[in-house]
Amino acid sequence: MKRVLRDVVAGAVSCVATVGAGAGVLGATATDAYAQQNEQAPEAGQQTVAAQISRIVVEGNQRIEPATINSYLLVRPGDPFDPERIDLSLKTLFATGLFADVQIEQRGSDLVVAVIENPIINRVIFEGLRTLDEDDLEDEVQARPRSVFTPARAQADVQRIIEVYRRSGRFAAQVTPQVRELDQNRVDLIFEVDEGPVTGVRDINFIGNDVFSDRTLRDAIVTTRSTWWNFFQSNDNYDPDRLEYDREQLRQYYNNRGYADFRVVSAVAELTPDQRDFFITFTVDEGVRYEFGEVSVVTELDRVPESILLAAVPIRSGEVFEGEQIEDAIDAMTYVAGTVGYANVQITPLVERDRDNRVVNLTFEVNEGPRVYIERIDIVGNTRTLDEVVRRELHVAEGDAFNRVLLDRSEQEIRGLRFFGDVSIEDEPGSQPDRAVARVTVEEESTGELAFAAGYSSTESLLFDVSITERNLRGRGQFLRFRASTSSRRQQIDLRFVEPRFLGREMSGSVEVYSLHTDFLDESSFENQSTGLGLRTGFALSDRTSLGLSYSIFQDSTEVAYGNGIVDQCSPSVSPLLRPLLCDQEGDFLTSRMGYTFNWDRRNSPILATRGFDLEVEQNLAGLGGDVHYLATEVRAGMYYGLPWQGWRLTLRGDAGYIFAYNDEDVRINDRFFKGGSSFRGFDVAGLGPRQLLVNPAGDIVDVGDSLGGNLYAIGTLQLDVPLPLPESFGVGAALFTDFGTVGILDSSSQRTIVLGTGDPTVENSLVVEDEAAFRASAGVSFFWDSPFGPVQFDFAYPLASEEYDREEEFRFSTRTRF
Repeated sequence: MKRVLRDVVAGAVSCVATVGAGAGVLGATATDAYAQQNEQAPEAGQQTVAAQISRIVVEGNQRIEPATINSYLLVRPGDPFDPERIDLSLKTLFATGLFADVQIEQRGSDLVVAVIENPIINRVIFEGLRTLDEDDLEDEVQARPRSVFTPARAQADVQRIIEVYRRSGRFAAQVTPQVRELDQNRVDLIFEVDEGPVTGVRDINFIGNDVFSDRTLRDAIVTTRSTWWNFFQSNDNYDPDRLEYDREQLRQYYNNRGYADFRVVSAVAELTPDQRDFFITFTVDEGVRYEFGEVSVVTELDRVPESILLAAVPIRSGEVFEGEQIEDAIDAMTYVAGTVGYANVQITPLVERDRDNRVVNLTFEVNEGPRVYIERIDIVGNTRTLDEVVRRELHVAEGDAFNRVLLDRSEQEIRGLRFFGDVSIEDEPGSQPDRAVARVTVEEESTGELAFAAGYSSTESLLFDVSITERNLRGRGQFLRFRASTSSRRQQIDLRFVEPRFLGREMSGSVEVYSLHTDFLDESSFENQSTGLGLRTGFALSDRTSLGLSYSIFQDSTEVAYGNGIVDQCSPSVSPLLRPLLCDQEGDFLTSRMGYTFNWDRRNSPILATRGFDLEVEQNLAGLGGDVHYLATEVRAGMYYGLPWQGWRLTLRGDAGYIFAYNDEDVRINDRFFKGGSSFRGFDVAGLGPRQLLVNPAGDIVDVGDSLGGNLYAIGTLQLDVPLPLPESFGVGAALFTDFGTVGILDSSSQRTIVLGTGDPTVENSLVVEDEAAFRASAGVSFFWDSPFGPVQFDFAYPLASEEYDREEEFRFSTRTRF
């Protein structure tokens, strides 16, 4: 039988009335007893003996032990029948929430406690849910299976459910609690939900804004107007909490543009007559615009002069006032002081507003804080990862002076492991005033991955990839991956293992075995099968530099497949002067190679840097045994600069490489550099650089032949990331770019001319090699989309400088997804 909860509440009210009546009866009985005892006293001065409780009898209990009920009573056997203490016992039993009704009465010398227990909740059921999941509501309500049911708690859960719906924009939601009675004093608690329509935002208006338009201020806040086409948007409903956040967003927006006196006078939300939407109105007081005035630093630190600290302050007199720059200045001076040994500094900015001259004068007081030492480092939340994996990323240890700069850097290092979803390092008081406890809290996330990838690109057409990866093997921070991939251009199988602390030292070690088949038939008329083993180790030279050492040995099997009716010219019977250039590249070759990689990283973020630079130098020497001898050098560098506008970033990258053979050998074609596609937009893969051409006796190009790669390349990229006027939730971005550089310089033996037919160049066509290392350039725009199916990139490029034999590509599309 299902009953609406208001009926249950009415019953509970009647029970309370009964309890009150029972208490009244008990009080009357006790008074009468005392009266009778007084009437029976025949002689003046005779002592009256009050009635005493001989036993306490509990009735009606099913689950709760009598001893438990007795423990809540304020009377015991042998005590007198005291109405006040019994009344307090009654209220105490009700306060436990365990009972729907309680009556206490006197039967002779016994005190009888009759109870009706509240039922136990068997299940909590939500009906009528459309937009929210049961999990969302179960986290909010207090009712749980096997807990005690009370009408008051159920009504409180109703309000919690309504609040959840209001936060999601459904202010018309209604919740009706019901109970279904079961045997053994159990009930099913049912919340019937009528979600109602979404309460949107009809319009957002601003009053008092003269400097910035309504449209500009709407872009500065999170709440947006409801539109029928914006079905991906989740911030277009009314949320009081979000409205408070919008007030702070407006304050920061004005504060960072010079308006230090700005304030939001009021933020009002009015429900429309149809109760479907809200009108939101912000009333603002903009104030006047300030500039930075005098900026000074006062310090008592001995090892850091005021001039050094002032140089670290990113604020200049005459610039528009920005509140965020004050925090940036404090962070910069804290870092500078930390580098010379001041672990704790107290920086107090003194802000003086000169309203007459509309300037803000700043004085930073920098003083050394009390010496505090790290007493203990606690690591919490690592249910799977070993403590030592986290500790080895810390830049401090027990007993060191407390240093917030080093702790912040340690936090970034732990995040960089990508083992944890969240990382925080907080300090707590130690056992003494000069001691602190560093508490490292981490939240484990899944590090194992079984990934299936599929995609399409204009370079490799369809591609498929399957991999099994464990980034935190056995909780020791080790990396293990098996991967198999295939596309129209390459097929690869590899197995890789990485030990981040090789031999227990701060150096990594890895081993990799692989098999790679590369198809360059369309570009250079050859395909290659490579099978090998690679060993690597790396270690840090400093906080910003590292060095990696590598050794690899692999077997290459190269096959040449010439077209244009000259396939048979690779036959040994053909004169060496007439054999095509790639014929000497055929065969099996063993390469034994060792090398190093030097990294210097000064970026402020390894993911999306907005300042700093990075530099990588790599050299590989082949010839320690094997059949191939060469020295290859590559240099890669980048500079990053975040512009003052949100989302704008300028990047300058440069890559260069040179390879040369020794021991009277030429550089083999599969060791040369092939550029184009993603490495040089505007040109196809292997679309620029030295190329074999078929020319007639007049020197005109009859046909464009194979790309030969180059021994040298130098490519630069200048890119400007531009935000699009779309919600950030769309995951869409754009960038303007220009790529420029060159590829070329072959060995002299690879530049000979082959005359076809009779061998007479005056009447026959010839195969010639064009190797001018000419300058190429392109410009265009890229669009990026973090789609539900994976990242998608569209490149539109136009070659600005090219050769007539280059293979150009004005559009590239690529995507990749995991499922």
